[in-house]
Amino acid sequence: MNALPQAPSSSGESHGTGEWPAMQRLQESLNGARQGGPRERLGPVAVVQLGARMHYAVPRMLAAQGELARLYTDVTAVQGWPRLVGRLPRRLLPGAVRRLTGRVPDDIDPRRLTTFPGFGLALSLRRLGARTPERETAAALWGGRALARRVAAHGFGEAAGLYTFSGESLDVLKAARAAGLWTAVEQIIAPRGIVERLIAEEETRFPDWQAPGSANRLAPQFAAQEIAEWRVADLVICGSAFVRDAVIATGGDSARTVVVPYGVDQRFALPPRTPHGGPLRVLTVGGIGLRKGSPYVLEAARQLKGRMTFRMVGPCALAPAARQALAREVELPGAVPRAEIQSHYAWADVFLLPSICEGSATATYEALAAGLPVVTTPNAGSVVRDNLEGHVVPIRDVDAIVTALLNLAGNPRLRQEMSRAARLRATEHDLAHYGRRLRSALAQARALHDAHLTSRERP
Repeated sequence: MNALPQAPSSSGESHGTGEWPAMQRLQESLNGARQGGPRERLGPVAVVQLGARMHYAVPRMLAAQGELARLYTDVTAVQGWPRLVGRLPRRLLPGAVRRLTGRVPDDIDPRRLTTFPGFGLALSLRRLGARTPERETAAALWGGRALARRVAAHGFGEAAGLYTFSGESLDVLKAARAAGLWTAVEQIIAPRGIVERLIAEEETRFPDWQAPGSANRLAPQFAAQEIAEWRVADLVICGSAFVRDAVIATGGDSARTVVVPYGVDQRFALPPRTPHGGPLRVLTVGGIGLRKGSPYVLEAARQLKGRMTFRMVGPCALAPAARQALAREVELPGAVPRAEIQSHYAWADVFLLPSICEGSATATYEALAAGLPVVTTPNAGSVVRDNLEGHVVPIRDVDAIVTALLNLAGNPRLRQEMSRAARLRATEHDLAHYGRRLRSALAQARALHDAHLTSRERP
């Protein structure tokens, strides 16, 4: 991983580990949760989230366990004005509205769903008008505060715990804490301060790659809010070791920060490939830009021109000259509906994602399920292991990318072995395994909360 700035671990204002005399009992409880001991009691859990993150994976898993108290969110396609709009022919709807009508929280009882469609419309309009990083950050900060006010006014009902997401949750965490709930916040990407630093370094390396934008004066405020969220929450959940290390380096408490890798829907699983006899097909999926390491894909494609075919699937918001340069070397189908992405995994022989900064890139899980050897970086936060399911190369290292791809291109047997290993790794990280790991982490959150309450009650 790229070296992270070191900072002393901060226990925050309310969770200092030195205040807890009951740590031995707590550790026994946590060990039992990790080792599959007696099922820990969570109590009903409220989930607060903006958007349909990972197709509502967390509330759906809790609902399947009978432990979802309520999902609070901005907009779904099953309540309010989006439900009416969704009845119109899709061809008549703008792209942003079509995406909103796709927000269907499957497997969640509508009686446990609370949406705020008026607020959701206002937030969508703010986001559509956000043409700069600063305005995007302003919309995110406003959205988190506005959603928290509405949730607090509605009340948490029967909930014993709260699960929410970084950057949008400080006020709702405070409200839940005041109501006596245990709390967990998911840090969905590396902390903002580290993201900003890494992207600034890329902008210096590739000044003509992205359209110029103004400085984001709100980035420090967003970064400070994330740190405040860690201090209020009982537990910080990270999708990868990369994110956990970054949280700790930014001042998070290592004792209250855990890694829970994501899961992949096995519908992405594909049968073994039939050799096509042509050049190696290299696929990248995700937004095309500096954070995803796209300049390094371009340079690898240039060096391997004629020997491999490269395809990058995803939205592309590059400066015109950079886009033209990319299009000369790489196929650019653009953003595709989620229902169509599987055909691109079926086309590919290898998956490449040289990300500079992620949380835990879901595309890498999908690629594993599709049986693709993966070439990626530690900063992508994937579950790929070097020389097993693919190759893990340093960030910004085009030579390492080229070497890894040539190794796979020249060794069909190795590709087959890594393909089998990729499928197996995906079964170890399917949605069922994700649900069990997440529940174990939430048991830790409850144990930490209860231990803190016990320590406060003692003289």
